[in-house]
Amino acid sequence: MEAAIASGIGVLVFAGVYLVLRARSFDVILGLTLLSYATNLLIFSSGRLTVGKPPVLREGVEATLANHTDPVPQALVLTAIVISFAMTAVSIVLAMRSRADNDSDHVDAGDVRDERESGR
Repeated sequence: MEAAIASGIGVLVFAGVYLVLRARSFDVILGLTLLSYATNLLIFSSGRLTVGKPPVLREGVEATLANHTDPVPQALVLTAIVISFAMTAVSIVLAMRSRADNDSDHVDAGDVRDERESGR
């Protein structure tokens, strides 16, 4: 299970970095989204991957990690999901505004526009 999660995190990081290094705004936004997914999986996997164990303490069950799972990574991932959704929405709005202002989807559209105006 740990090898599958680690491989999944590695693939997401690879794809995210590849997309962030592209010149188009949409690719950069997708890359940032994949990197946030990889970060969420990393945080979630830090809480010991266990199946079928409750994250809350109950009476009659000893309060050890053998009987429970750590709820802190789960809470951190839920918070990170909300933050990454908001960040993605803001990034999309900025990319749409940049596209409307510069008539280009390139990340450095202002530089491309200046070169076109100067005749290079």
